[in-house]
Amino acid sequence: MTMSLDEAIVLLKQAVKWSEVKNQKHIDLSVCTASDRPLFQKALIVANLEVEKGTLTQDDLKIRLGLE
Repeated sequence: MTMSLDEAIVLLKQAVKWSEVKNQKHIDLSVCTASDRPLFQKALIVANLEVEKGTLTQDDLKIRLGLE
């Protein structure tokens, strides 16, 4: 199954959590179940490949994920 960037972002947004560092968020795969973890990992790969291809910048990805 192929995952689009938009699908990856929707999925990854579910794993965005506040970190222990004040006013910072991060992606935390420990919040997903073990059976869902490969899907979240695939979403990370899809998003990072789009950054590598230049489809979007790292900053744009952070904004879309709600990390900024």
